[in-house]
Amino acid sequence: MRDVAQGPLLDLSGLEAWYGESHILHGVDMNVRRGEVVCLLGRNGAGKSTTLRSIMGIVGKRKGSVKFEGVETISMASDRIARLGLAFCPEERAIFSSLDVKENLLLPPQVKPGGLSLDQIFELFPNLKERLSSQGTKLSGGEQQMLAIGRILRTGAQLLLLDEPTEGLAPVIIQQIGVTIRKLKEQGFTILLVEQNFRFAATLADRYYVMEHGKIIDSFANSELEANMEKLHDYLGV
Repeated sequence: MRDVAQGPLLDLSGLEAWYGESHILHGVDMNVRRGEVVCLLGRNGAGKSTTLRSIMGIVGKRKGSVKFEGVETISMASDRIARLGLAFCPEERAIFSSLDVKENLLLPPQVKPGGLSLDQIFELFPNLKERLSSQGTKLSGGEQQMLAIGRILRTGAQLLLLDEPTEGLAPVIIQQIGVTIRKLKEQGFTILLVEQNFRFAATLADRYYVMEHGKIIDSFANSELEANMEKLHDYLGV
């Protein structure tokens, strides 16, 4: 496992973002250290997904600072950011419905050494091996999510940005996704997770950031979770 004691792998400072004329992020400050699972919490519309997209450079406009391994990426194009070792799994999954499972898995380029092989991905997601020649349209929601995560594991990315990976999935599949994220952490991956399912997030995260109106309004470690539950209920309305 990589050394968590090193400086942040990802460091955001004063990050602002726009879609057209809509100003979504208003100075986001947060960091993710190597080997951590960090969860970004907040109500719908708080700016969580936009934060992930801004890290990858796929918003209309952004300013501030986004450093990955100490390298400033704010002026980089999204393809160059990906080649540094970041990978994004969007909420809509974005698999290619006309391609089969194997073609989807092989489509993204390897950006760095160290990506998982197909056999390693099948160890994490045995369902995918069974559905190898099935078209994307024939997969269940859970299988599509497994494919979307499996696809980015081939790339060699060190930092995985996962946007609502349990959205709309059955409890048994959610449990499987949780087991996979824990295994990925054990293998040295660093994960920034946006998740509405707080009970799911609480089984995985090392630290939490809470977002509201495009800003980080609170943060705490998993060890401080119990002491912050009342505030969290207020923040999240749960």
